[in-house]
Amino acid sequence: MIRVLLVDDQSLLRMGFRMILEAEPDIEVSGEAGDGATGVSMAAALHPDVVLMDVRMPGMDGIAATAAITATGPASKVLILTTFDLDQYVFAGLKAGASGFLLKDAPPEELLSAVRTVAAGDAVLAPSATRRLIDQFASLLPDPGRQHDQDALLSKLTDRERTVFAEMAAGRSNREIARALHLSEGTVKIHVGRILAKLDLRDRVQAVVLAYESGLITPGG
Repeated sequence: MIRVLLVDDQSLLRMGFRMILEAEPDIEVSGEAGDGATGVSMAAALHPDVVLMDVRMPGMDGIAATAAITATGPASKVLILTTFDLDQYVFAGLKAGASGFLLKDAPPEELLSAVRTVAAGDAVLAPSATRRLIDQFASLLPDPGRQHDQDALLSKLTDRERTVFAEMAAGRSNREIARALHLSEGTVKIHVGRILAKLDLRDRVQAVVLAYESGLITPGG
């Protein structure tokens, strides 16, 4: 059973999400919070598998709450909820440790797929909208103190792994990478696992962040 914590200051929105999620036999809503601070405390108490996290809330916002939840360990995965007028927060959320983001007006089947994907330990980064938004807003958060040397970074990878890394950092799924590189999905999955291990990355989201900070991927590129 996938346990979900809803964190959003709009009660009607939480109600809608709850109705969609609890209609599924493998998902249950373990709690609701109307602000970031309450969400953090409830996540610590309930240990949900997935936290659906709004961005703009009174007091502690969703970015700070995400950082606080993910800092305690990988037990609870955070899925950021956003709308097109809040896109500037997407990259900040990813850097805070979120496992992806979901548009608030996404259809129910996309919400359910995202929750299951994140609960399984993967990241929600496949939609083309994700790549477009990350491209657009990655440059808003320069962090000179954490710049990675691209040559040193890539020297840990084989030539094939570098190619796969660039593809996955651009937000492409294993199936898309396999098609582009004429490989089987199983082979791509093995490459992805080795890349994450060699670069000490938690998931594909961290791969995107690292790729931007290293200069492997550039906004709009």
